[in-house]
Amino acid sequence: MPLNIGIYVFDEVEVLDFAGPYEVFTTAARLHRRDGNTDAALFDVFTVGRTLGSIRARAGLKVDPDHDLHTHPKLDCLIVPGGVVTAELGKADVIEWIDRHLLAGHLVASVCTGAFLLAKTGKLDGRQATTHWEDLDDLKEMFPAVEVSSAVRWVDLGNIVTSAGISAGIDMSLHVVERLHGRALAERTARQMDFDWTQDP
Repeated sequence: MPLNIGIYVFDEVEVLDFAGPYEVFTTAARLHRRDGNTDAALFDVFTVGRTLGSIRARAGLKVDPDHDLHTHPKLDCLIVPGGVVTAELGKADVIEWIDRHLLAGHLVASVCTGAFLLAKTGKLDGRQATTHWEDLDDLKEMFPAVEVSSAVRWVDLGNIVTSAGISAGIDMSLHVVERLHGRALAERTARQMDFDWTQDP
């Protein structure tokens, strides 16, 4: 059975915040199949929106979510990208949905300002997290109970992983591939993507 990787998308989401992880996991799955593992896919990667309605990412890219909050398959890993998250922070159903996955012990990873949505659940209180360098002070101010880390690419707390901005989400996603399947596949994925993977957070 493949591991289901759901990526949340919303209006004003940062394109590379969701497209970078999407590319990492789909590339890893493709390389896994190339090795002759045709009996089952390694990862099933899809987008999840609050509804099935089209969203407009930052700079206007139109995205049609594959599933909504109520119809998506069971998730093994949830990726919460960043962007302009002000509206999302005010959506109780979105925060509750993220919280349910955290409570269930699923792997939940944020990119950039997606950390604000994880922090809103309260599950980062007293724990380390990071975000885009430009938003570190805002994260500290809005969520003073969170131990905000700077000068790191990602922070791995076990079932919660937060990453810094934009391209750091690719580093973090490769780290998650390593966790889920091993370093060799993560390194091959980075090479296939012609990406200089920062393996040390």
